[in-house]
Formats: sequence, C-alpha cells, structure tokens
Amino acid sequence: MSSAKRTDTRPAAPHAADSHDMIRVHGARENNLKDVSIEIPKRRLTVFTGVSGSGKSSLVFNTIAAESQRLINETYSAFVQGFMPTLARPEVDVLDGLTTAIIVDQQRMGADPRSTVGTATDANAMLRILFSRLGDPHIGPPSAYSFNTASVRASGAITVERGNKKAVKATYERTGGMCTNCEGRGKVSDIDLSQLYDGSKSLSEGAFTIPGWKSDSQWTVQVYAQSGFVDPRKPIREYTEKELRDFLYGEPVKVKVNGVNLTYEGLIPKIQKSFLSKDKESMQPHIRAFVERAVTFTTCPECDGTRLSEGARSSRIGKISIADACAMEIRDLAEWVRGLDEPSVAPLLTALRDTLDSFVEIGLGYLSLDRPAGTLSGGEAQRVKMIRHLGSSLTDTTYVFDEPTIGLHPHDIQRMNDLLLRLRDKGNTVLVVEHKPEAIAIADHVVDLGPGAGTAGGTVCFEGTVEDLRSAGTVTGRHLDDRSSLKETVRKPTGALEIRGANTHNLQDVDVDIPLGVLCVVTGVAGSGKSSLIHGSVPAGADVVSVDQSPIKGSRRSNPATYTGLLDPIRKAFAKANGVKPALFSANSEGACPTCNGAGVIYTDLAMMAGVASPCEDCEGKRFQPSVLEYRFGGRDISEVLEMSVAQAEEFFGAGEARTPAAHKILQRLADVGLGYLTLGQPLTTLSGGERQRLKLATHMGEKGGVYVLDEPTTGLHLADVEQLLGLLDRLVDAGKSVIVIEHHQAVMAHADWIIDLGPGAGHDGGRIVFEGTPADLVADRSTLTGEHLAAYVGA
Repeated sequence: MSSAKRTDTRPAAPHAADSHDMIRVHGARENNLKDVSIEIPKRRLTVFTGVSGSGKSSLVFNTIAAESQRLINETYSAFVQGFMPTLARPEVDVLDGLTTAIIVDQQRMGADPRSTVGTATDANAMLRILFSRLGDPHIGPPSAYSFNTASVRASGAITVERGNKKAVKATYERTGGMCTNCEGRGKVSDIDLSQLYDGSKSLSEGAFTIPGWKSDSQWTVQVYAQSGFVDPRKPIREYTEKELRDFLYGEPVKVKVNGVNLTYEGLIPKIQKSFLSKDKESMQPHIRAFVERAVTFTTCPECDGTRLSEGARSSRIGKISIADACAMEIRDLAEWVRGLDEPSVAPLLTALRDTLDSFVEIGLGYLSLDRPAGTLSGGEAQRVKMIRHLGSSLTDTTYVFDEPTIGLHPHDIQRMNDLLLRLRDKGNTVLVVEHKPEAIAIADHVVDLGPGAGTAGGTVCFEGTVEDLRSAGTVTGRHLDDRSSLKETVRKPTGALEIRGANTHNLQDVDVDIPLGVLCVVTGVAGSGKSSLIHGSVPAGADVVSVDQSPIKGSRRSNPATYTGLLDPIRKAFAKANGVKPALFSANSEGACPTCNGAGVIYTDLAMMAGVASPCEDCEGKRFQPSVLEYRFGGRDISEVLEMSVAQAEEFFGAGEARTPAAHKILQRLADVGLGYLTLGQPLTTLSGGERQRLKLATHMGEKGGVYVLDEPTTGLHLADVEQLLGLLDRLVDAGKSVIVIEHHQAVMAHADWIIDLGPGAGHDGGRIVFEGTPADLVADRSTLTGEHLAAYVGA
C-alpha cells in the first residue's frame, strides 16, 4: 500500500472553518440583562452561576437557546411552522456561532393522570410493540396494550364528496387496552357524603357543611329547600330512597324559588361542576381543604390500578404481562428484556435495552414505567428528559442544562458530572446553569452573573477558570469554598410526631419518631423514600403547612402582588381612602384599560411568525383607566404602587398615612425570603425558578400551622441565598414552629438539630431508616453515604 509523500514541510494555514470556535453574544437585553457581551468556547463545559434572579436563565435559555431554536424552526416550510410554537427573536444585537441547541430544563413533567414514566420516554411504545408481536394469546396491534386507547366499534354510511357522490357502508373497529371502569387512570374518585352534609339535620336546620352554603339566605340552598323534591324539615338520614336519589343525583330541572325561575340539580353533579372541574391550585385555601377532604381516590377494583383492560392483562410473554413489566423496577425490567432471545424482534429488543440501560446509568433504575409522571421530583423529571440524549450519535451540538444536580444526593452528583463530561468529550458544547460547588468545579469555563438580583443584576461579573473565580472577589467566588460547621449545641425536641408502619411506595414498614420544635432534616440518596415518608405519613392538615416542589402557576397577568394576596388589602385601602369600589383597582376587573383589557400591551398574532407585543397607547402600559389613576393613597396611584419593589413597598405601607398592617405583613414575608428586589407588578412568567420557589415559601408562611414541611427549599438558590434561607428556618423554629425539611444540601444538614437518613440505596434497596440522630453523631458514625459526604463537607 503506497501513500503520497508531502514535499512541502511548511505548516499548513489553519482552515477557515476551524476559526468558528466561539459562541459570540453582543448586546443581550432579555429581561434584566444589561447589554451583556460574552464569548463562550465551543466543545467545552461552561457553567453559568450567580445569585437567584441575576440573569443566568435570561442569557442561556431566553437568548442563546431560544435563538438557536428559532433559527432551526425557520428552516421548515411556513406550513410546518404553523404547527410549531412561535418564537420571537431575543433582544440581542449579535448572536454568532450558534449550533443546534438541545434544551433539558427543570420544568416538572405534566401532572396529567394518563402520563407515566413509560409514556414520557417512549419505553411504553416499544413494550407495546413487543407484546403485540410475542404476547400469548395474541389480542391485537400495539394499541390493544395502551391504557390511553379505548376500544371503538362503529358502523354506518359515509358519503365521499368526490365525482359522483356515493354513500358507502363502512364498519370500523379498533381494539384498545384502556380499562373501561377507570378510563385508563388506575384510580376512581368517590365523594364522601359525610363531608357535604350532616345527616342528623334537616335543610332548614343548616345540614350543609359545604363552604359558603348557608341555610337561610344562600340561593343554592333555597333551591334544594323549596324544590318540592324533599321535605326541608326532615333530617336527611330519614329521606326515602326516592327522595335521597332526587336529592343526590336529580337531573337538572327548572323550579320556582321565591317567584324566581332557577335550575334544580342533584347535589353530586352540582358539587362536581362547582368544585371538581376547577384547578385545585387556583382555589382559595379553605375551598381546597374542603375538596381534599370530600373527594377520595381509590385504586380501580377492576384493573387493580394497572389501567389496562382484562385482555391486555391476559396476554403474556413467558409469565410476564405488560402490566407486570411496567410495575417492575426498571433495572429488573432491563434484566428481563436482556433474557429475551427472539431474532424476529432483535432491533426492537436492542432499542428497548438501550433505553432501559440509560435509566440505570443515569441513576433512575429504581423507578418503574407505570410511575405517574406528575409524582417525579424536579431532578428526576430532568434526568428522565436526558434519557433520549445519552446514546445520541450527534456531535457539535449545544446541550443546555438547567441545574442538573437538583434533587441529587452528593453521592449521585459525581455520576451526573461524569455524564456532562461525557457529552462534552463527544465534541459537544455543554452549557450548564448551576449553583452547587461540586458541579461548578468540573467547568472548563465559568461565567458569573450579578452582582445582585433583579435590577441589581444582569451584568457579567467574571469570566474564566474555576481557580480564577475563587480569587475574583464576586459573590460566587467568596462563597464557593464556604463550608457550614456543625452546631455546637442543638435544640431539644418539645414532642414527637409518631409514624408507625409506613409503607407508601418503597417504604418497608418504617417506624420513626420525628422530633417537634426543632429543625429536622430528612435525607438519603435519590429514590430512597424521603418524600414517600413525609408526604405519605404527614398529611397537610389543620396544623401542617406543606410546601412541595410543584411549580406555581401564573399567566402574564399574574404577579407577586396577586399571587400572594397582597393586592387585596391594597385595593381595599385605596377604595376606603377614595370612597369607591375595590374592583376599580384591579387590572383584571372594572379598573382595566378597555383598549388592552388591563394587559398593558396589545398582542398581534402573526400566525406562524412570532406575535408582536406593543405597549398600549391609551394607558401607556399602566393597565388602568385614566380615571382610576386619579385616585391616590399616600400620594401614589395604584400603577405607581405596582411599580414599587418589595423593599420600597414595605417601607411605604409600614408607616405614615399609607400604613396598612395587612399589606405590610405580607411584604415582610417576601423580604424575609430574600425577594426585596422584586417589583410588585412583575409578571410571574419572568421570574426564575429560585424566585418562584421562594415566592411560594413566602405565601405558605402566612398560613397558620405548627408544623412546616419543606421539600428541597434550596432548589434554584445560590450559596449566598442558602445562608438567608437557614436564617429564615431558624426564625421559624425560634417562633415555636416545627420545621421538617427534605433536603440534600450539606449546609442545611449541618445546620439541622436532628437528621433522619433513609436508604441505604434507592427503590427496593431503600425504604429503611439507616440513621437517626444529630449531625455530629452522623459525622462521627460515618456508617451511611450521607455521613461520609457530610464528614467530608465539614472537614471532619
């Protein structure tokens, strides 16, 4: 074999194509960014850090990733673009050197009851094909094994309007795998009648116990009392069978009440329409508590919670049905699939094995495919989204991650770091928004934004290596090597919450006493059973305030003032001072500018192109009618109040003629969680993940309860913000509250009075208490993974 010899020994000039080794951003102004200009190296791991609200997501997601996606979408035809989400060009002067962006954000998966881990990752789709080919008895195509597909049979005549119109007889049949009783949900709902009325009383004696239903003047109650179907003076428990049926399930009919025509309808359908058709998150707290008491969800008796029809459950490969396969832990299912040897479906088995092995590799082998997607934590949901990218052969792609270490025990963070480095080493650009020092440490390049949050942030404070960041003097640089020390003295419990025989999910008959009156941290590797123990055994009741990881919902009309209930006392104060109705001071009600309907901007839809939002010319973006802005309180109109920051408003409503104690109390809570810089009227859609988490915490702090349960409150928080959170938790405990925190952050563990460690592993390897005691005992003991990592953290 011969090869041509090079006679020219001079170094070849670099190829022009090799000069594009940077992503260049110039003049970025999204949200709070202040003309940010940076250059990000390609095929390297770049970590973006900074305090919560400093502009990290605005730069990485809303500018770089958003523009990459928009440019890709523009390569499709206008017809295809009409079916895709429309993206506006970010506020930036120059974006150069972009590559295809794959975004793995921390948005929780939809809580749709039909969505499971299997349906979200395509594993279920492959399993359905496998069973439709190998299942015995054979019951039909893949749809016959799908709990989202109902069986359909239809016959009739159809007319095809083409040439000579002609009616054609047609029959149609589709076999689905949906359980007809629960409609593929696995659970059936039942209404507890004892929560709706007191059977020993009559309607005239006020039998109803439904919030807002008073017996004397309430129209709804009068409809039942004067309908003629029941005797209003007879106790409900003495109703005849017909009276009770009409009372509970009566069809809608017109009745006359006090000379007015109204509609009578049975109590159960009335409750379903009035309460159960609404989103629980949007309900007032007392209404939500009533719904949670009155509606019970039980496992479907026909399918035993598998969601599948009898036919789908009867078809098996060996001794395993598709319901059994989906209920297995994924690592066990991977072993079962590996044992199948069937050449006719070899490509399918290979793809399914690769998908299931990716779950195990990423640390989610303890999940099962039938696990509802809405029950995954933020970290689990993010890792599930990563599954499809792990085995990808694509290179020179930009992967964008939003805090991939959320919900991960220090033991699991190393595994996540290895995955990020593997993606980079394949020749990809990896951009990570992160706060954890362990994740920042592996970066090739660090971009630190700040110096503060909100309007005090939005600038690049530092660019360079991790070593240079330590000596840079920025907030992140100063806190990067912070290590909380163990407490010298811990608080003594005032009592205990006894949990006996807990067996939710993977818990193995756990008995534990959770101390009250102290800061108690529940920890353990991801999937060890922490949330199952606390949320399953400490229900949010009259004395328990539970702050879970569910995202706060809000449109561009929602803002911190409306979400926290702050606007109610402010509207009342304005109304009282000016002698008018409170509704005038709502941009969603009577006071709204009629041109923009209180939105402040006019939205113009441009079909497949990005819509245009232009400020309303009539109200100049203030959202209110001019006549409303003439009313003043403390020398300010309502639009000026909504433009205040929390800190300014706290001072404004705290003293002087504008003193409003109810508003001041809510503003104090917002300041306590470190949101003093937020503007009262800032749309919720512009808040970062950490800001939303703290806004939710501030809202729940207003609820009256003796026990606070917090699920990973450090999510989205910078190292400097964690210090403030610990101070807040201390104040809660010192005020006589009991605080139970589910957490992985070592600073919170070190600060605890008592630690409960679950494990030793995840899934069926976990679900047991492996340690109970003080942090100092855990460090000295070092018998668990948590103990080893905490000892290393505090330098013991």
